Amino acid sequence: MKKVAITGNIGSGKSWVCELFRQHLGIPVYNSDDAAKQMYFHPEVREKLVKRFGDSIYLSDTEIDRKYLADLVFHDETAQRDLEGILYPALFVDFEQWMEKQNAPYVLFESALIFEKRLEKQFDAVIMVSASEQTRLRRAMLRDHCDEATVRARMAKQWPEEGKRLLADYVVWHENDDEDEALMEQIMDIHKLL
Repeated sequence: MKKVAITGNIGSGKSWVCELFRQHLGIPVYNSDDAAKQMYFHPEVREKLVKRFGDSIYLSDTEIDRKYLADLVFHDETAQRDLEGILYPALFVDFEQWMEKQNAPYVLFESALIFEKRLEKQFDAVIMVSASEQTRLRRAMLRDHCDEATVRARMAKQWPEEGKRLLADYVVWHENDDEDEALMEQIMDIHKLL
């Protein structure tokens, strides 16, 4: 079974493209963001995180202090690397275990930061979902109920779209929200190649 990463910058419509793969083609999608949130509560991961960052990162047995943790790692690259060094290996073990339960020609691993975190070599192919900056900005503002400056600050933390498109094996252009037919044509072309 092939492992395919699907990525896209904020507001690209990556999650909708994943949903179309799932709904229309039966392709299983592993949402790495959702899975990573669960990893914080895996006993071994929790033990390593507490040892590195202290008990204060947990508010309870089911909740982490996201603001505290973000403040810890935001300005400290070593702390961020340590956090990722604990979470990512556990996440990929979970992904492999999840993959063993799937029955499809390939699976999708959904993550916005495939290239930023240098994860592309762990996959057989990478699909990049792309849209113009204005479209991505509009979608993110609507989805997250925030202002342009907030979205632009998040955009600045991601690699530019142009560079990612060059690195990706396949690109899905998702400019218009109401054109699923054109989107499905692109998805079907990629599906046939995979």
